[in-house]
Amino acid sequence: MAENQSNANGSLKTYDELVPEIKFTKLFINGEFVDSVKGRTFETIDPRNERVTARVAEGDKEDVDLAVKAARQAFDNGPWPRMSGYERGRIMSKFADLIEENIEELAALDTIDAGKLFSIGKAVDIPLAATCLRYYAGAADKIHGEVLKMSRDLHGYTLREPIGVVGHIIPWNYPTSLFFIKVAPALAAGCTMVVKPAEQTPLSALFYAHLSKKAGVPNGVINVVTGFGSIAGATISSHMDIDMVSFTGSTEVGRIVMQAAATSNLKQVSIELGGKSPLIIFDDADLDTATELALTGILFNKGEVCVAGSRVYVQEGIYEEFEKKLVAKAKAWTVGDPFDPNVRQGPQASKEQFEKILSYIEHGKREGATLLTGGERLGTKGYCIQPTIFTNVKEDNLIVKDEFFGPVMSLMKFKTVEEAIKRANDTRYGLAAGVLTKNIDLANTVSRSIRAGVIWINCYFAMDNDCPYGGYKMSGFGRDLGLDALHKYLHVKSVVTPIYNSPWH
Repeated sequence: MAENQSNANGSLKTYDELVPEIKFTKLFINGEFVDSVKGRTFETIDPRNERVTARVAEGDKEDVDLAVKAARQAFDNGPWPRMSGYERGRIMSKFADLIEENIEELAALDTIDAGKLFSIGKAVDIPLAATCLRYYAGAADKIHGEVLKMSRDLHGYTLREPIGVVGHIIPWNYPTSLFFIKVAPALAAGCTMVVKPAEQTPLSALFYAHLSKKAGVPNGVINVVTGFGSIAGATISSHMDIDMVSFTGSTEVGRIVMQAAATSNLKQVSIELGGKSPLIIFDDADLDTATELALTGILFNKGEVCVAGSRVYVQEGIYEEFEKKLVAKAKAWTVGDPFDPNVRQGPQASKEQFEKILSYIEHGKREGATLLTGGERLGTKGYCIQPTIFTNVKEDNLIVKDEFFGPVMSLMKFKTVEEAIKRANDTRYGLAAGVLTKNIDLANTVSRSIRAGVIWINCYFAMDNDCPYGGYKMSGFGRDLGLDALHKYLHVKSVVTPIYNSPWH
């Protein structure tokens, strides 16, 4: 059994002194916190102990309409799209400064909402939100078109113009990171927006709305509507006055978003969906490095990562020793309260997710896979699950085919390079992959052969603001991060005028 921090009655040790006061629970529309039109609220639950953290305003269609109206007014008549990029960048940089002044409180909100490690929130998630804002703040005054070399007596050039009102639908696994991965480039482009955070994790998004106003973002530019995907999210996807929707979530919901966009106003869509990412470990890989990367690749953030390395393929020459080392490390992996600095894995984000993962573990057992370690709940309160490793799995097993966002690894053996490539590509997804080898030629061959949007060689989770991120196949289309993300929030307009009596062409 993995180590854990449960006490004598089966509950996780509490760190209640670190739980912040919940300051913002209302919708944020046109620069103000307001109740929902119908006055409804919903509970947000602390996954550490299953207690109600707060009641948050439940946005409905009428609320989305008000938010879109504010965003449309801000875009059509407000100052944000008409500011210079330099001016937008200065406000975005102030926004980043304010985030850094509130790191502990923001990290704690994501901990009690999503079960995320407090230490990682303070050291990684919240600081990187600020750097993401600064990255795009620096790009805001570098949005250029091109001068065209026309074949006739014409002068042509292109302009890049903000796409308009954007709907951002954000998942629950990275409430802060994905808020800014979407909001920051859209702000830099000069867009206005309606943001719907996941109903499981609404608290930090509302705090960021407060900070945006404090930083000087004009009213109506950022609107946050908390509520359920089936109502608020569906209204955003089908709204006739939203010009683009950016969605991160499941492939199933991604289909619904695309259908709604198509049957409404044919709004542009960018979707980052599921993944079932392979990690391929060749015989020449360093075993200690490989086991650590493999374990981190599936257990980081409790496996609630789109690019989690849930399918691990190990070449037969090192497989036995690799398996032994891997299982030993998994059994020593510390699971418990995410406020505990010694814990490496907290609870799953919600009861629904917790039960889904346990059901897939049972599927694995029924389908004949060998359970090497884990597979059980930890404690009697909270949503913690032991690090779980299956072997003797088949490519058509549900635990190998389906993304289910949990700390569950499928460990498999392979012989040849060709076999590894074939099996890695035998999935409907194509978000990411990892390759561990000391042979650069082999690394280049495999990385070019796997159909996925991000390939990591001798590393994993190597994300950066400048590195585009997105998928192939049913993992979606469009890119987050990098300048690709900025450009997706911009229209390209061509401007052409005749040239008379030019001395050259």
